[in-house]
Amino acid sequence: MKIYTQQNELKNTISTYKKAGKSIGFVPTMGALHEGHLSLISKSLSENDVTVMSIFVNPTQFNNAEDLKKYPRTLEADVEKIKKISEKVIVYAPNTEDIYGENVVSEKFNFEGLDKVMEGEFRPGHFDGVGTVVKKLFEIVTPDKAYFGEKDYQQLLIINKMVTQTQLPVQVIGCPIIRDEKGLALSSRNQRLSKEKQTEAAYIYQVLQEVKNQFNTKNPTEIGNWVKKQFETKEGFELEYFIIAEADTLIEITKKESGKKYRAFIVVYVDGVRLIDNLEI
Repeated sequence: MKIYTQQNELKNTISTYKKAGKSIGFVPTMGALHEGHLSLISKSLSENDVTVMSIFVNPTQFNNAEDLKKYPRTLEADVEKIKKISEKVIVYAPNTEDIYGENVVSEKFNFEGLDKVMEGEFRPGHFDGVGTVVKKLFEIVTPDKAYFGEKDYQQLLIINKMVTQTQLPVQVIGCPIIRDEKGLALSSRNQRLSKEKQTEAAYIYQVLQEVKNQFNTKNPTEIGNWVKKQFETKEGFELEYFIIAEADTLIEITKKESGKKYRAFIVVYVDGVRLIDNLEI
């Protein structure tokens, strides 16, 4: 397995593959890999000649310095997990300077409102940071296809918007959420929870499943009030937000219309760890 820490060396290797007519798949991550990430690798391997995975904890997308500090960094363990899928995967694990140089700041984007709701409302500047690092990574790796999990559904829409606006020649592919046996959406942040709390946190998914059932007969306001009540008495759980929104625009709805697609979005703190999830309803 090849591991690169310098973008110039990686670019030279990718250039050689491209000259040989090879297609490039790309899986950008911040490491602390789990089965969700590995499923993205498997999909890329099945659809491309060459797969590149980046492992880089991007500082510009953290509006909370403590959250950045606590984010797990497990490169050696990550590499071992990748090897079990395929030793042909190319890993790009740069430091901050290799990506940003001396200017560690976010580019400003116009995401046409996609960044003003949900995560954007609670994490100011987050999506400028995401857009900045993904754009830089796309310019370095020059992939034909890039793979992202739908757990970060808002991020997926925003990356699609960035690609459209910058006219980068990459196809962004959203992949289904991978869950544990109890239903908890897999996340690197789950590592900060005890096994017992991870089991309890599956309650979030149970609530979303009931939301889907209620969406057939109740309006979004009624459902939102019900969700709030579920967490008011749930010890160790703190609801940050819950909304039902149009899947394409992320505009929160007060009533549903035929012919439109909707998703329920939720963020809950469990023992101080921030967990996000969503479900098509």
